[in-house]
Amino acid sequence: MSNSFTKVVFSTKFSQNLRFMSSVFRGHQLVYSEFGEPARVVQKQECTTGAPGNNDVVIKMIAAPINPADINTIQGKYPVKPTFPAVAGNEGVGEIVSVGPDISDIKVGDRVITLKNGLGTWRTHLTINRDNVLKVPKKLGLVEAATLSVNPCTAFRMLKDFEKLKPGDTVIQNGANSACGQSIIQICRAWGLRTVNVVRNRDNLDELVAFLKGLGATHILTEDSLRTTKVFLNGDLSKPKLALNCVGGQSALEILRHLDNNGTMVTYGGMSREPVTVPTSALIFKDVKIRGFWLTRWSKENADSIDRYEMFEELISMMTNNELQGPAYQMVDFVNFKEALLNTMTIKGMAGKKYILNFEKA
Repeated sequence: MSNSFTKVVFSTKFSQNLRFMSSVFRGHQLVYSEFGEPARVVQKQECTTGAPGNNDVVIKMIAAPINPADINTIQGKYPVKPTFPAVAGNEGVGEIVSVGPDISDIKVGDRVITLKNGLGTWRTHLTINRDNVLKVPKKLGLVEAATLSVNPCTAFRMLKDFEKLKPGDTVIQNGANSACGQSIIQICRAWGLRTVNVVRNRDNLDELVAFLKGLGATHILTEDSLRTTKVFLNGDLSKPKLALNCVGGQSALEILRHLDNNGTMVTYGGMSREPVTVPTSALIFKDVKIRGFWLTRWSKENADSIDRYEMFEELISMMTNNELQGPAYQMVDFVNFKEALLNTMTIKGMAGKKYILNFEKA
C-alpha cells in the first residue's frame, strides 16, 4: 500500500513538473533602462517566460512593427513614460503557446494581436492578460495583423468621429505616403470617399504617385503644387469637409486653406516639429474646427466599448476582402534590430516604409 501510494504521488508530481517545464519559454527581448537614442540605449537580452496565471496567455511573437511613437517613447519625448527597465514596442502579432486554467475562449495555436499600449512587444515571448489580446483569423495577412492596432485604427477613427462623411465627400491629408496615410486612402476608397493626398516632392515622385493611385488615391499633389491647384475650383472635387494633418507647420496651413466652411482639421502628428498656425479669418469667416486625435487616449477610454470591437471587425473584414492592405514594409530579422531602429529614424523611415521585426530568427 505504501509503495503504491509513493508511486502515485511521485507520478503526479512528475507530471506537474513536466507540465510546468513545458510552459517555460526562453528567448530574448529588447530592453532599455534610460531615455536616449534608440540605437544606443536599446539592448538585446535573454529572458525567461514562465507558466501563465489563471487568466493569462503566453504569446510567441511573430512580427512587431517599429512605429514613430515607439521611437519617441524610447527617446523620452512621448507622453507615456515607462518604468525602467522597459521592454520596447507597442504593437504586434503572435501565436498563443500557453493559456491559463480559467481561459476557455482561446487556445494554443490561435493567432492574436495585442490591444494595450506599453506591453513591450519587442520580445520573443509575452505573458499577458486575456483581456488585452484580440484573436484574429489566420487568413489575415501577417503584415496586416502586425500593424492592425495603430495606423488603421487611427485612420478609421478620424474618418468616423469628426465629420459625418457620405459617399462622394472629399478628405484632404498631408503625409499621404505614411503608413496611416496609406490606410486613410484605402478606407476612403472602400467607403466611397474621395481623397486629395499631399506628399513632399522627391526624386521618385512618379513611382510614389503610381503606388498611391494603386491604393485608391483620387488626387496626389506635392506641397508646392497644392498652393496653386485648381482641383477645387474647376468642379473636379467638392471642397474637403475633413483635413487630416500629421506634418504641422506650413503643410498644415496649406491643407487648412482648402477646407470647406464649417469643416474640421484633425492633427494626429507633427513630423515637421513645427506648430500648427491657424489664420484668424479661417476661424471667423469659415468657422473651421481645429481638433487633435491620440489613439492611445481613445483606446483607453473605449477599451471595452462596442465601437472598438466593431472597428476591428470592419477593418479585418476589409483586409481579408483585399480592400485594405498593410503598409509598404521591410521585414528585418530580430538580430538586426539596430538597423531597423536607425532606418526608422532616418529619411528611409519617413518615406512610408514600415520596418517590422521578424522573430523567426530571434
